[in-house]
Amino acid sequence: MPSQPQGASRFHIFSWTLFDFANTAFYVIILTVAYPLYFKEIVVRGSGNGDFLWGATFSASMLVVALLSPILGAAADQGAGKKRFLLIFTLLCVFSTSGLFFVGEGMILWAMLLVVLANIGFEAGLVFYDAFLPELTTPASYGRVSGYGFAMGYVGSLTTLLVAFPLLRGGLVPENLLNVRASFVLAAGLFLVFSLPLFLFLRDRQVTGRLRLEFIRGGIQQVKTTFNGFKKYRNVGRFLLAYFLYADAINTVIIFSSIFARQTLQFDLQEIVFLFAIIQTSAMIGAALLGIAADRFGQKRTLSGVLVLWLLIVVAAFFVEDKTAFFIVGALAGIALGSSQSTSRSLMALISPQEKKTEFFGFYSFFGKASAILGPLVFGVVSSLATQRAAILSIGAFFLVGLIILRNVEEKPFTENPEHIPTIVRS
Repeated sequence: MPSQPQGASRFHIFSWTLFDFANTAFYVIILTVAYPLYFKEIVVRGSGNGDFLWGATFSASMLVVALLSPILGAAADQGAGKKRFLLIFTLLCVFSTSGLFFVGEGMILWAMLLVVLANIGFEAGLVFYDAFLPELTTPASYGRVSGYGFAMGYVGSLTTLLVAFPLLRGGLVPENLLNVRASFVLAAGLFLVFSLPLFLFLRDRQVTGRLRLEFIRGGIQQVKTTFNGFKKYRNVGRFLLAYFLYADAINTVIIFSSIFARQTLQFDLQEIVFLFAIIQTSAMIGAALLGIAADRFGQKRTLSGVLVLWLLIVVAAFFVEDKTAFFIVGALAGIALGSSQSTSRSLMALISPQEKKTEFFGFYSFFGKASAILGPLVFGVVSSLATQRAAILSIGAFFLVGLIILRNVEEKPFTENPEHIPTIVRS
């Protein structure tokens, strides 16, 4: 285990990583495996706009998060505290996810609204969760500790799939729909239970008093000040632009993967569960091993290699016809998913100004979520006008342009006088 700053013990880091374990229950059941298929095949049954409606639902939630994230992050830096906001959004996700149990055929508005609220809770909470990273370890170990978190998340994904499998194995037939809906409540319960250690044991170093409206007002003013002076944060800006583009593609792959496997390759629900078990296993390995590699060889170099791998995956998915071959593509996608998420977070922690870390993770969230407004809509439109294969190939352009912009990002800590801080030398 890497060295930690004073007050950040191994137990604190473990408590932090358990939140990754917890929130992936929502990610797996609601965003990737069960609910997207339930939404398309049961809720909007008979509609030819299933892909478009699902993409629009996800995009709407990301728009709200994108607008809120920088302000909320700045408010936390003002003294409102990260843990308070994280608790509020966690509970929003948990209760909204539980409400999906009551959604049935034809309840399109409720099906969309509850997912919008749940995903706002999930994604907005990540702003404050991610911002704990610089308080837990030193810059030299950001990569591996971030990787530990994502690896724990993928352990959570596998655990969720294992526990939910008895509910999902019967598929989307009428006699099993109650079990499928019960899996939504299961996801909410796992999220709530395994998030508790963070709230009980992790110290929030930024709380200065009770939560007050002045914190939000101060956060808005701080965001305005940062935008006005963003010229001195150009390096962070370049990274965020690159992140905007490749995160767009990654988010789109995530939310349409089960629909693509079901409709284009004719996977049944059990095969989709097995596919995601493979993806989560390889993602766990990728997050852990490439997190260590990022500390050794550099966050930027590692991330660039991962984006090249994503390009190869998109091209392979376009041509694949065989289910077995798609399982292999899924395993590679898992490695790319785990390592790209982990390395992006650690690179952002490295290059951001430490006194504004939560605000800048708010911007990080803003760019990641704003990108997800466009990608799912593009996929839905291309899929409706052409094919799902054409839609998945189209997002390769986002990976390519993001990779090109990333080449101009300097991998070094932010300072008011950057000419005096050399690029980090690898040992």
